[in-house]
Amino acid sequence: MSERLATFRGAVRCTRAGDVPGLTLTGMTAEAPEEPTMLAFSRASGEFPATLQDPVVERLADGRWRIASASTEWLLPAGPAHLHRDVAARFYQAIPPRPAPWVKRAFWRVVLALAASRAGLATLRRLRR
Repeated sequence: MSERLATFRGAVRCTRAGDVPGLTLTGMTAEAPEEPTMLAFSRASGEFPATLQDPVVERLADGRWRIASASTEWLLPAGPAHLHRDVAARFYQAIPPRPAPWVKRAFWRVVLALAASRAGLATLRRLRR
């Protein structure tokens, strides 16, 4: 019996490291198609290509991980896997940024207008002292 962790769609970048995490898969998943996803394995062995096409990651009954892509399959030793999704877009839809106060907007408008001319730059220099 296996438990599916992620079903990636399209090209997935594989990054190897000598230490932890040993292998990181980065791409888009079927579970959350609008959120970039990273899946990091602490224990990884073997050689992996730079990219995989449509890989499926499953946890096997004995605790090992299976990464299957097209006709190739890799088995990773049992160990932790860390799944990260970039939820920034959904976060900022739910909590929009507050507009800048009118005083701050007016201040920067004046400063930028002064910085557009030599006389204005000289004025800004004098005000800084």
